[in-house]
Amino acid sequence: MAAPSSKRATFDDLLALGHDVRAEVIHGTIVEKASPSGEHGSTQASVVAAFIRRFQRRPGGRWPGGWWFATEAEVEYETHEIYVHDVAGWRRERMPARPTGRPIRVRPDWTCEILSPSNAKRDLVDKFQVLQRCVIPHYWVIDPIEQTLIVHCWQPAGYLVVLTAAAGDVVRAEPFDAVELRVATLFGLEEDEE
Repeated sequence: MAAPSSKRATFDDLLALGHDVRAEVIHGTIVEKASPSGEHGSTQASVVAAFIRRFQRRPGGRWPGGWWFATEAEVEYETHEIYVHDVAGWRRERMPARPTGRPIRVRPDWTCEILSPSNAKRDLVDKFQVLQRCVIPHYWVIDPIEQTLIVHCWQPAGYLVVLTAAAGDVVRAEPFDAVELRVATLFGLEEDEE
């Protein structure tokens, strides 16, 4: 479903679709988000499980803490760029209270997209360009079919790939590099270790 070409879509156009329609505004066009596949949904759940316990808490103690996370929340970057990230995170030092509202208008410090055949171009090109322009510090792209992780870190010249990893790797991935990450846990292939 696309918005009329003479008018660029905004959040008001998303609201008019109703709450049961999963859609984003990309370059001023309304783009419906496909229902997630089993691989996509399982990966999204595994990513959230891996980070919530360690990072969505106050700093200090056994785990690093210091973050807020949201899944499938609408984030407005520009009037005609409103994305529903698979997972997004905000540092508590910059945002002391949990992000609220619809859309969220405070830019995240980390975003994560999980690829599927229907969204690969949007995640790898369209969103990538806008997130880079809007200076989002960290952008992760996870491919549940190939079982890979690519970590992008913002630099003044643009995003730099700082890590590529596969399911068998154990890594320290920015911005969560305070703890080791078994990449296989992102795909539900291994249990998360304490």
